[in-house]
Amino acid sequence: MRYVGDIYRPPSEAYSLLVQVTIGCSHNKCTFCNMFKAKQFRVRKIEEVLEDLADARKHYRKVERIFLCDGDALCLANHKLLTILDFIRENFPECERVATYGRASDILRKSDEELRELREHGLKIIYIGAESGSQKILDKIQKGETREQLVEAVNRIEALDIQASVTFISGLAPELWEEHAVETGKMIAEMNASYVGVLTLMLEPPAPMFEDYRTGKFKPLTAEEVLAETCLMLKYARPSKPCVFRSNHASNYVSLRGNLPFDNERMIESLKRCMEDRGLLKDERFRDRRVPNNYFTRKTLMIS
Repeated sequence: MRYVGDIYRPPSEAYSLLVQVTIGCSHNKCTFCNMFKAKQFRVRKIEEVLEDLADARKHYRKVERIFLCDGDALCLANHKLLTILDFIRENFPECERVATYGRASDILRKSDEELRELREHGLKIIYIGAESGSQKILDKIQKGETREQLVEAVNRIEALDIQASVTFISGLAPELWEEHAVETGKMIAEMNASYVGVLTLMLEPPAPMFEDYRTGKFKPLTAEEVLAETCLMLKYARPSKPCVFRSNHASNYVSLRGNLPFDNERMIESLKRCMEDRGLLKDERFRDRRVPNNYFTRKTLMIS
């Protein structure tokens, strides 16, 4: 296997085979994110990707899940993705699902037929970083996508039986925390995604927002304020179909698990208890500051 730089994957892909299809992120402008700032974006040659998969087949007896890295492998043309998916299906018959990160714009550029093809050839879940339901905040963090695009992208893939796992970040805009909470909750309700995760902002250089934090221009929310924001968000996060909700990342002060909209009140009460008793909050020493923003990091050396 050959890896370039640090490799990132969602927590739920901890036991997946990680295969780099792109290097870096095609957008790479989000002000809170440092994940791919050290990489110049490029698409790997398909031959290289297939060679890595063939090499993995020699070394791993059983591979049940495969995750296509880096930031947005979904930006590839469909015929290239299908070549990769077909190779996986032929050489890893035990593989239960293939997953990838995807930007809403990449999803919307594909037709329903193209997305359906990807599903039929093994792509079962797409991880989407929505970050906020507020257009004002999306513009502020230079997300490069609109609220409407994010909702439409999730609605489309869910309708085509591709699961969406959508992440949001608490504390992105302290001065707009109420708007962030309310609009994010409403977006969750509109998306009707299979999975939603809420993480807490953690800044690392060279993210542009880190420089604002270092110079005092950006003042993060306190732990109690983050919990208040999440409480307000859960008040509005009431999708019309069951949604698995998780807020148990290393960055979170409190671990939450439940199903929307059935467990909202229970989770809100849990947060309120923690707001009243700081002893229930995760100590700052155990919030892994090496993990940037909303994704778990797997440090990997370049291997040839």
